[in-house]
This record gives sequence, C-alpha cells and structure tokens, in this order.
Amino acid sequence: MGVLSSLQEAYNRFVLKALAHKQFLGYIVAIVVIGVATAVLKIFGGHINPTTVALAFLLIVLFVATAWGSKPAVLASLLAVACFNFFFLPPYGTFIIADPHNWIAFFVFLITAITVGQLSSRARQQAEEANTARQEIERLYQELQDTFERSSQAKALKQTERLKSALLDAVTHDLRTPLTAIKASATTLLDDQRSLKNGTNDARLDNEGRQEMLEVIDEEADRLNRFISSLMELARIEAGDMHLRRQWSQLDGIIMAAMKRAEPRTRGHRIEMWLDDQLPAVNVDEAALVEVVYVLVDNAAKYSPSGSLIKVVAKAGENDAVHVTVEDQGPGIPVELRQRVFDKFFRAMGESDRGSPAGTGMGLAIAQGIVEAHGGRIWIENGDDGRGARFVVALPTSE
Repeated sequence: MGVLSSLQEAYNRFVLKALAHKQFLGYIVAIVVIGVATAVLKIFGGHINPTTVALAFLLIVLFVATAWGSKPAVLASLLAVACFNFFFLPPYGTFIIADPHNWIAFFVFLITAITVGQLSSRARQQAEEANTARQEIERLYQELQDTFERSSQAKALKQTERLKSALLDAVTHDLRTPLTAIKASATTLLDDQRSLKNGTNDARLDNEGRQEMLEVIDEEADRLNRFISSLMELARIEAGDMHLRRQWSQLDGIIMAAMKRAEPRTRGHRIEMWLDDQLPAVNVDEAALVEVVYVLVDNAAKYSPSGSLIKVVAKAGENDAVHVTVEDQGPGIPVELRQRVFDKFFRAMGESDRGSPAGTGMGLAIAQGIVEAHGGRIWIENGDDGRGARFVVALPTSE
C-alpha cells in the first residue's frame, strides 16, 4: 500500500507540474499572439475598420482558450481590449474614448471576448473530461475483460481436469472389467488343469464348465477389442480422418448383421423388426453403418428393463432419405439432454439420468460421427405413448 501511495503522489505532482507548465506557456502565447496581431492590424489600419479588428481579436481569444484554457484566454481578452482601445478607437494612442458609440462597442467587445474565452475553455474542459471518462471506461472494460478471461481459463481448466478424471475412471472401468473376467476364467481353467495333471481328482469343472469359462474369455476379449476399437474410431472422427468405403448396399442386410452382433446384449429383451419390402439401396460404408445400428440397439438394451420390447424399424422417408429407428421402453431421455447425449464422454461425466449402467459415453458420439460423415442426421424422439426413447437415423439414398 505504501508503494502504491507514493506512486500516486508522484503521478499527481507530475500532472500538476505539467498543467502549470502548459498554463504558463499559454500566458506567453497570449501576449505574443495579441502583440503580433495588433502590429499586423495596425499596418493595414487604413484599410480595416474597427469591427474587423474586433472579430480578429475574438478569433485569437477563441484560439487561446481552446488550446491553453480559461486563464490564458482571460489574459488574451484583456490585452485585446486594451490594444483595441489604444490603437483602433479614436482618439488613437490613448485609453480615452471620445465617441459614446465607441464606448458601447468597447464594452460589447470586452464582454464578448471574455464570454467567448470562457465558453471555449469550458467546452475544451468538458471534451477533456469526456475523453478522460472514455479512457477510464476503456481501462475498466479491459480490466473486466482480463478478469473474465482469467475466470474462463480457470473454469475451463477445472472442467478439463474434471473431464480427465471422469474419463480415466470410465476407461479404467471398461478396461478392468473384461480383464478381470478373463483373468478369473483363465485362472479357473489353469487350476482345473493342474488338478488333473497332478492326479488329485479334485477337478472342479466338467466339460460344460470349461466351455462356459472359454465362452466368457471369448466374449470379454471381444468386448475389450470393441472398446479399444471405439477409442481409435472416436480419435479418427475427432481428427477428421475417417475414410468411408462406400458401396451400394441393401439396408435390411446391414440391420440383420447388426442384430446378429447384438444378440448377446439383447437376450433378455423382446425384439421386433419392421423392414419395408422395397427399401431403396444406400451408398454407405457397410461396416460403419452396422456399428451405428449396433450402438443404438446396445444402448436400448442397456437402458430398458429386462423383458421389455426393443423395436427396430426401417422405412423410406421424405426427400430421398431412408429412416432407421431404434425404440426402447426405458425411462426415456429429457428434452434438455437429447443433444448432449451425443457429446463424447457425456455418460462418463455422470450427468445422464437414464439409469446407472456404466460406460464411457463414446458409442453415441461415434454413431453421430459416422451418420454425419454419410451426410445424414441422427436425433431422439419420444417413444410410442410417450414412453421410452426413439433414436432416428436419416440417411440419403441419392448420390
């Protein structure tokens, strides 16, 4: 505080000194300019009437007031009145005014000169105050902007750290869960194999048990592979490096391939499919579109009750488009969250209200990226009777 106070005092002294120097210079300019103007006007005195002289002096007073302020302007006014009386009003060379009309002209000039000087000085002062206020507002605005930017940066950093933490938790969970199942199944098989090899006859698994362990290993390895593939696919979409291998394909074949892949996820649900008999062909990357349908069906199975209906429909839409819808009978998605569920890692941040199933929130982000890469759209509607959620994919059927 002491340092700031000293700096402020030094600044104030500097400003006062600068103003005093400027005002002193104004006095000198007033004297010099009035003297020079008087000499010039006196040289041409025979051709110039007193009214012209008075106007010339008024202009000089106005100039001094505008450039150097009120006090130099007052001095210029008084000097101009004295010179006007002494040199340009008869009898010349005296301060006596013989003609009463010249007295009136003299006082009018005196009042006008002082008034003009004061008004001009006041206008200049107001302009300086306005400019100072503008500079102060700009300074405050800049400080406010800097504060806002620092606040935004801090908020963004906090959000980034939160996202990193949530992503790490989600990725750790999705990696650890299949690895734990694979490790447990492999350990069980190894223990059983050692028991048989050592002849202890305490084998815990029969052929059916071994088959079940091998199926667990196979399924969890596929799950782990899909998770890593999703990470890579999302990275390609984010980098704009997604290359589609397009070919004209039948949509019903793509949907059937996706449903076959989703069988392990939909065993506890009832599946209903409605496919138009005359679906138009679509120019798509078959593998990518199978991924989209699989993600939507997997999402429906994850967030709807066991035994509930999952409906998959494909039909021709308007404007040379075909619509694929996947509808569930779960709790649905609030309107305010319907766009956000397509944000990457949205589920990982724990903000979805559709239930407790874990996940990284990459599936729908990948599905949206694939659909948009095909020139299509994906959105969410209410299910039948306002129950559940209906995901709609619109794909163009033209070139």
